[in-house]
Parts: sequence; C-alpha cells; structure tokens
Amino acid sequence: MPWDHEDHDEHADLDDHAGRESEDSSACQEGCEESEESEESEESEECEGRDGEPEASDSLRTFGAVVQALREHAGLSRAQLGAMVGYSKHTVASVELGRRMPDPAFVERAERALGNTGALTAAARHLSRQPGLASWFRRWARFERHAVSLDTYECRMVPGLLQTEGYMRALFDNRLPPLSDAEMTARLAARVERQKLLRGRPNTSYSFILDEAVLARRLGGPEVTRELFDRILDVTSLRNVDLQLMPLHCQRHACLAGALQLLVTPEGRRLAYSEGQQNGRLIIDPKEVSLLAQRYATLRSQALTPEESRGLLERMRGAL
Repeated sequence: MPWDHEDHDEHADLDDHAGRESEDSSACQEGCEESEESEESEESEECEGRDGEPEASDSLRTFGAVVQALREHAGLSRAQLGAMVGYSKHTVASVELGRRMPDPAFVERAERALGNTGALTAAARHLSRQPGLASWFRRWARFERHAVSLDTYECRMVPGLLQTEGYMRALFDNRLPPLSDAEMTARLAARVERQKLLRGRPNTSYSFILDEAVLARRLGGPEVTRELFDRILDVTSLRNVDLQLMPLHCQRHACLAGALQLLVTPEGRRLAYSEGQQNGRLIIDPKEVSLLAQRYATLRSQALTPEESRGLLERMRGAL
C-alpha cells in the first residue's frame, strides 16, 4: 500500500479475501452449514459497525438485499447458490451484505439461478462503490470511527490522519497508474473527511510511531514538507494524540516486519490491520492481535519519547 488507504478502490475483491483470511478461524466445522451461515452473517454485521452505515454504497447494499431475498424465496442456502453460480458461499455473503462489487458473471449466473426475473440485471446497472477509500480498508475504517484507542506504526509514508493536502497530492502524483482528476478529488475528500476523527473524538487515544526516514524523505519538496511538519506539530499538541519517532540510527526495532495498526472497540475487543501493495488484512484472531500488540508496545519503548520526538521534528522543520 504505497499510497495509503484511500487509493485503490478498484480492487473490491480483496475486501472479501482480506476479512475472510482472519474470520475463517472462528467458523464452525463442516457439516453444520445452517449454523455456520448464521455465524458468518453475525460476524459480517459486526464488522460493519453499529452505526448502520453501508460498507461501500447504498446501491451495493440494495443489490445485496435483492440477491438475499430472491435466494431465500427460492429456498437456497448461500452455499447452494454459490455452487449454482460458481462462487463460494463467502462471496455470496459478501455480495448480499454489500461488501463486494459483484462482477458481471455473478450477476448473469445469479439471474438465471434465481428465476430470470430481470431484477438483478436491472439493479446491477445502478451499482456504485464508495469513492475514495480502498475496498480492503473500508471495514477497518468502520471500526476506526468508533474506537476508544488507535495505534499506528508507519515506515513508508506519513499516516493519512496526519497528512496535508499537499502531501496527499504528492502521493497521488507518484501513483502508478496515474489517477484522473475526478479520482484524485474523491480520494482527497475521503482522506480529509477521515481526518476529522482526531479533533472530533477527543476521548479516543491516538498513538503514532513513525520512522524518522519517512519524514526525512521530503516527498513533494521543501514547501510541502514544511507544511506537513507544521500540521503534525499542531495535531500532536492535542491531549489525545501522541507522536513518537524511531530515530534513523537505532540498534533495535520491534516492527521490522512492516506497518501495522491496532485499535480497541467500545466493547473492549482488540483488532489489528496490516497492508501490503494492492491488499490489506483485517485481523481478528486474538492470538495474532496479541502478538502485534506486543510488538507495538515494544516499539513504543524503543522509540523516542513524545517530547524528544517533538524536539527532533522541530529541528528537522528548522533545517528546511
């Protein structure tokens, strides 16, 4: 993910794969299909958050509801419909819950399997995704909006919550393939909207750890970097926001495996999120989340203190 979370909306298929990779560990045994399907629905609804907002767009949720209604009217389970159209029951569930953009083959086959009413074909013409947020990041973003704490380690770029518009544009300018003007506008708007979390949720604790090299890169040039440093210094002066820097020269580093994010839900549940190029993964397995939390805690002890980090950032700002 070299362009942060808002930049890869076209890969909607990865959302289902990313969530399923961690969710499968909590599924029932084979042979309990009815129970398993029920648990799958509950888990998916939980991942959508409790605010009732759609994962991607109202049109996706509406299309999914039509698929589910026709499937149930036909007396089919998700697994049975999946077998008829050549997709897994997980894919059927993701489509029904509005988490996945159905491809044309799914629409065509489901139309035939569910009575050739024409309803799915007509509904598919009005499908649209939520612009600006990467498909695999949307589920994490739902949890993020209600988290009581959010921890972020980055070694590649400044996290989206701390970016300026100039820095965002510099990221987009380096993107391959290039974005259209409309795509860039959508991504900028989504990122700016997401940044409201920092000031809009004063009771949420935000911790950021950045490698010094991320700031030393000066992406976009001196003026963009100066504006970026000013924003980071401003935002991290809030009582609920901490910034720590990992110095360029350090002998120990607990997160060499890459960037990560951790959060705690209002119910006390801990979740994690990690990304690579062209994919992202929501992690719900308690053992794996615990391991990543341990790494983050160790990294906090290895990084400069918030006061030392602020001093280093001010010196870097002065050197521009």
